[in-house]
Amino acid sequence: MAQTDTVTRILDTAEVLFAERGFAETSLRTITGKAKVNLAAVNYHFGSKKSLIQAVFARYLDPFTERFHTALDALEHDYQGHTIPLEVLLETMARTVLEVPAERNSLKVFMKLLGLAYSQAQGHLRRYIQEHYGSVFTRFTDLVRKATPELPDAERFWRLHFVLGTVIFTLSGLDALRDIAEKDFDEHVSVRDLIRRLRPVVVAALQAPLPEDGAEPAQAVG
Repeated sequence: MAQTDTVTRILDTAEVLFAERGFAETSLRTITGKAKVNLAAVNYHFGSKKSLIQAVFARYLDPFTERFHTALDALEHDYQGHTIPLEVLLETMARTVLEVPAERNSLKVFMKLLGLAYSQAQGHLRRYIQEHYGSVFTRFTDLVRKATPELPDAERFWRLHFVLGTVIFTLSGLDALRDIAEKDFDEHVSVRDLIRRLRPVVVAALQAPLPEDGAEPAQAVG
């Protein structure tokens, strides 16, 4: 039990510090100091900072991947070879994200870590995510491709990443957005309320007309 407690304490501390400060800016000594463990404990349980970063992601991505594969299995069974609508795919992904087991600050930290995986990911982390979790994201992308046959592959790539950026920005800044909504509009917003409002925006982004080739941007008047 003591060993499990130590590992959990290290992971809890590391994920919050990584989300707040980034990977490069967070040293192992900072983590051990906050977690109240010695450096030898990190080396013993994880071996290196790289392995610790990977373990932090695994704690979220393992259950997410398992649940998302199961959800996609159910959709493919229900639609019996027919194209799964884009709205259904996006709703299923959003619901699965919310179902990831809730540790402390789970959703906000998870979203910040995903943002870092794109903006700060070192080679080892990109390889780790691709090797261990690439199959579920490839599967989802293939289903989105079938639901959006009018989009060229390159355009779909960009739109999916624009959507991902929107979702990460919104959910990682959830506390600030809730405060603004309450102060300015007297609205009390739950996570599910946010997902409900976000869904038509991301669907519209993926279904928007293709940009015209060579179109010049509009010039400001005045």
